[in-house]
Amino acid sequence: MRAAILTREFPPDVYGGAGVHVDFLVRELRRLIDVDVHCMGEPRPGATAHSEHDPRLVEANPALRILSTDLAMTGALGEVDVVHSHTWYANMAGHWSKLLYDVPHVVTAHSLEPQRPWKAEQLGGGYRISSWAERTAYLSADAVVAVSNGMREDVLASYPDLDPDRVQVIYNGIDTSFYRPDPDTDVLERIGVDPDRPYVVFVGRITRQKGVPHLLRAGLSFDPDLQVVLLAGAADTPALKAETDAAIAELRSSRAGVFVVSEMLPREEVRQVLSHALAFLCPSVYEPLGIVNLEAMACETAVVASRVGGIPEVVLDGETGLLVDYEESDPVGFEAGLAAAVNELAGDPDRAAAFGKTGRSRAVDAFAWDAVAQETVELYASLR
Repeated sequence: MRAAILTREFPPDVYGGAGVHVDFLVRELRRLIDVDVHCMGEPRPGATAHSEHDPRLVEANPALRILSTDLAMTGALGEVDVVHSHTWYANMAGHWSKLLYDVPHVVTAHSLEPQRPWKAEQLGGGYRISSWAERTAYLSADAVVAVSNGMREDVLASYPDLDPDRVQVIYNGIDTSFYRPDPDTDVLERIGVDPDRPYVVFVGRITRQKGVPHLLRAGLSFDPDLQVVLLAGAADTPALKAETDAAIAELRSSRAGVFVVSEMLPREEVRQVLSHALAFLCPSVYEPLGIVNLEAMACETAVVASRVGGIPEVVLDGETGLLVDYEESDPVGFEAGLAAAVNELAGDPDRAAAFGKTGRSRAVDAFAWDAVAQETVELYASLR
């Protein structure tokens, strides 16, 4: 069997959870079947890359450049038995390939455009195009993979015309041989973090989805002995950057030990920062699963997260971390809940350590990538 994986992200250009998913899924799939990868961006080993810089669309909305790249992907596809697209960026390449070559199309739902209305702030009218592309691909796909049961519910709520029998849950996985406790502290020391003082850490992009402003406001009430470490990429929009910068400045004015790293660190360095944290913080307001929670758990780190989407299927409240209820209508209550949960672990580091041990065991036992790949291949075979 030969499958074509269609994606925007592929190593070394990985900036989000979908890219991490594709990276590790492809590694395991290639142990079982033949896999072609078509990605976007500059040439790289292991994939056929397609430039997003169509010279005819230099001044156009970014969504149009993505669709142009999808056309290039579709045209370059060779003889394959199934196409599998990841995120709206590649969904139309999968849809057009299904129509043109009469092959099954599988979509993995990493996120949903109807659940992310703030993207209109980033894409303008392109958000209507991305929404159209996703809807069209989902409704005609032969199978939709949801990365959690919560995500499956969101898929069917967003697209009620979709046949529920075509939506299958296959969890994200985690490479626990790579994500493991790291005893070294050189990265922490380079950043300026005192490894002898407890700290909490956030890792992720600055998007509305990830809830960083909530975390920063909650940080005003964190135990004063805690350091706060943000491994956070660039903000999606100038407005969000201004809001985040102001919140960081306010937090720094209220306490010492606030560290912000804006460049993307290598995974080995992120692993070390996760390993020594009292807790990893995931204040997302929307999250299909949250691979980074698994990464933290695999590093034996407790998690404090919002009780949204697929997170409760990964982070077991009171066993591997603490979950905080999120209501869009009550941001102040959510922020107070985050602070209370963090302070609870700050006051009981032994409990935090126990959560970390249990989290590592759960990551190893329940989220192995080889099992994810085997389920995926079985799905492909069922569609032939």
